[in-house]
Amino acid sequence: MERAITIQHGSIELKATLHYPATAGEQTGNQGGHCPLIVICHGFIGSRIGVDRLFVNASRKFAAAGYMVLRFDYAGCGESTGEYGENGLDSMIEQTRVVLDYALDIDYVDVNRVTLLGHSLGGAVAILTAAQDRRVKTLLLWSAVAHPFNDILRIVGQNTYDDSVRYGTADYMGYTFRPAFFESLSAHQPFAQLRKFSGDVFLAHGTSDRVIPADYCSLYQKLFWMRSFGQCDMELIFQADHTYSTGESKRELYDKTLNWLSYNEKRKREWHNWEI
Repeated sequence: MERAITIQHGSIELKATLHYPATAGEQTGNQGGHCPLIVICHGFIGSRIGVDRLFVNASRKFAAAGYMVLRFDYAGCGESTGEYGENGLDSMIEQTRVVLDYALDIDYVDVNRVTLLGHSLGGAVAILTAAQDRRVKTLLLWSAVAHPFNDILRIVGQNTYDDSVRYGTADYMGYTFRPAFFESLSAHQPFAQLRKFSGDVFLAHGTSDRVIPADYCSLYQKLFWMRSFGQCDMELIFQADHTYSTGESKRELYDKTLNWLSYNEKRKREWHNWEI
């Protein structure tokens, strides 16, 4: 079952879709009617649908495996009100936390199994949110941005940034950006913040990604492994582009993500039993 919802964030209405788990979910090890939660953070000027329905299909796949899934539009994107990029990455982090507030208020969500899935810039937002919010236990990072300012500047072009500084605003794809947005990108460094997150991490990246370098994936893994706590595993999707646009790329991405989630659940249960 799927349900369209609205999550209030101040004066902004964040439009979202909630996917209920289709079954008890053998893969998730659900007990006592409580199910794990996945919240999806879309990328730069994206939406909760995703390019070529990336997030719609993912949510349905995860829900069929027993997960509660919530995907939402950041302010100014998709169907949400507000202006995209206003108040920078700090606002996006806060929006993500407000969505977590809503999701964790659902009675049968397991508060000990909360996952953020971030794609592209949403991956950086997911890391920055998890570094601040201990409710996040697991991260799934698909083609994650590593250097927000440089990576987004490469997408929008130097002229867009220069115009925002020169005139106070700049237009890109119909979105209005101010210098403060770019300043916020410079102020937040996922590499510097990730050690504050002690949970487990799954990384995926397409080898044919021409938007965000696939090399970031291995860099992220090395830095996550340098933490005192938490596991980190990586999968490269051969010939996949930034949005996993082919059917085969999507299937491989979804399957490898779900297989890792199942493996990680099993690993945690076995470790718990060993500790006892």
